[in-house]
Amino acid sequence: MKISPIIEVCAATVEAAIAANRSEADRIELCQDIENGGTTPSHGAIEFCVNNLSLKTCVLVRPRAGNFVYSDAEFEVIKNDVLHCKRLGIHAVVVGFLHNDFTIDINKTAEIVSLAKPMEVTFHRAFDDCADWKIALEQIIECGCTRILTSGQKPTAVEGAENIKLMVKQAGDRIIILPASGITMENYQQLVDFTGVKEVHGTRLRGGD
Repeated sequence: MKISPIIEVCAATVEAAIAANRSEADRIELCQDIENGGTTPSHGAIEFCVNNLSLKTCVLVRPRAGNFVYSDAEFEVIKNDVLHCKRLGIHAVVVGFLHNDFTIDINKTAEIVSLAKPMEVTFHRAFDDCADWKIALEQIIECGCTRILTSGQKPTAVEGAENIKLMVKQAGDRIIILPASGITMENYQQLVDFTGVKEVHGTRLRGGD
């Protein structure tokens, strides 16, 4: 029996979000500057999606491109953006926090999870930079995140399918593994069947793309 996964579309513009709303998508992850891995969208774009779209809206909260080691000032900006999303009634925020040695910054992650409630928190593909994903997965679960965005520590989720399958097995029912990168309408079902994931994420997961 084929699993029908939840489909999350990465939308880098309001127009992309509108297109996803007309398609088979269940959620969007709203961001901007996708060419550099994505950054926090404007407050106006966030508010538009909440007020005008019927699907669930998740928001990437990332003040700049580059690494995921943030200064105290940058972390204050992140917290303010999370609170703004919370006031608007966003479904989830997407964040990622690492130390210089590519381990999970547990303190910052746990603080954002607490601040964001009742919103869900997805841990960003910063997870794929971790030296030991098995340890990182347990730490992210302990912090209270809802899901982990990952390409299985490979350039694309298809290439990382073996690792994603192992991640799903280790995670069990404790956290959702959300594969991303290179996922399309043509290949997502095969990935779902092989790995056992229940959700998928991509920019090309809209009918007609």
